[in-house]
Amino acid sequence: MNGACEVNAENANWGRELKVLGGFAAVFVPLFFLPVGVPRFDNALKEGLELTKWYAQEHVLLCLVPALFIAGGISAFVSQASVMRYLGPKANKALAYGVASVSGTILAVCSCTVLPLFGGIWMRGAGLGPATAFLYSGPAINVLAIVLTARILGLELGAARAIGAVAFSVIVGLAMHFVFRREEQAKAEAAAEMPEVEVRRPLWQNVLFFAAMVGVLVFANWSKPDEPTGLWASIYAWKWPLSAAFAAELGVALGLWFGFEWSELAVAALPVAILSFAFPHAPLIPFIAGCAGLAVICARTPGEGREWLDATWSLGKQIFPLLIGGVFVSGILLGRPGHEGVIPSEWVSQSVGGNSLLANFVSSVVGAFMYFATLTEVPILQGLIGSGMGKGPALALLLAGPALSLPSMLVLRSIMGLKKTAVYVSLVVVMATITGLLYGALF
Repeated sequence: MNGACEVNAENANWGRELKVLGGFAAVFVPLFFLPVGVPRFDNALKEGLELTKWYAQEHVLLCLVPALFIAGGISAFVSQASVMRYLGPKANKALAYGVASVSGTILAVCSCTVLPLFGGIWMRGAGLGPATAFLYSGPAINVLAIVLTARILGLELGAARAIGAVAFSVIVGLAMHFVFRREEQAKAEAAAEMPEVEVRRPLWQNVLFFAAMVGVLVFANWSKPDEPTGLWASIYAWKWPLSAAFAAELGVALGLWFGFEWSELAVAALPVAILSFAFPHAPLIPFIAGCAGLAVICARTPGEGREWLDATWSLGKQIFPLLIGGVFVSGILLGRPGHEGVIPSEWVSQSVGGNSLLANFVSSVVGAFMYFATLTEVPILQGLIGSGMGKGPALALLLAGPALSLPSMLVLRSIMGLKKTAVYVSLVVVMATITGLLYGALF
């Protein structure tokens, strides 16, 4: 008996050591054959670094950090019972999917910025269907992007994108709910047994609190339009005063309803005001000071303030490394807009001509893995259409690209697991392929 146990233990030990050896080999072999000095590889490596640098400069501070604070706020200030009531498996389907499917018109975020928000509502008990509907619609239903699509690529393509994106969000959500209905049923039964949670504050106070943070996120990232006149240009001219107004609303809400000390809020706001006047043409400096000040006063506020910071930091640790790594790999493979990665751009151009099933599928897959910042998909498509891309593949890319990316897939796997992520990505790619094929046949 003892001999058999010793043999089993020895075999288990050998198994662990073989795994370690396999890990060493998996790292060593690619390094040994690394094609350093080959122009395409060297350029692709440069593109990966350039895209990562651009993402860090343009999206981490203005997009990701506010989104993490919003997601942390959902975790700290919104009760699980409330999330279950409005977005849970047994919530009113019309309300849950209706709100989730049009959320992108308000948020206007990219496929990576929406991830902390999705993680926040998912971890608080939202049903998989409404949560994935929100996950898709957040980056896909961007009003400015749809308007830009209609103006540059044609009214019919812009309208098809708008209708397809709203329909996709609902269909994807319903399909995810159906595929994982047993898990959703178990979640609903567990929620039914949860005790009633004491409501800390009225719903309208939470609504104003989150509206302030969403306002900062939206207007701080308001893109400069091509034309210097019109509504979008007017809003762009006031983007930072509007962001500051929403930040002030957030400070008032924290003081009135969340137990933060007014003196500490004033001390945190003072450097922001001074830096705003000292560096009027560098608004990122006071913005960073504001985020740092908010983190400090959260750390100094026991109870909900510290819970908010802890939840924000936990999500940041989970999401940030995967996003940065994913953006780097995406840059190596596909490059930046107008630049080459490992995969030659002519391969993509040649594969998406006409309206075949293969062309639409390739367009959906490329869109799914490539990282698109908000609005960048339109000029990219303009160039591809000029190179012979068909209308169907163009719509397929518009429906799959903004909502997915390699970085977002990596993060989604860490949030909801490999199986759910694979089903979600497959649904988006397949639906985008079929929709593009139908659109190309009609137009």
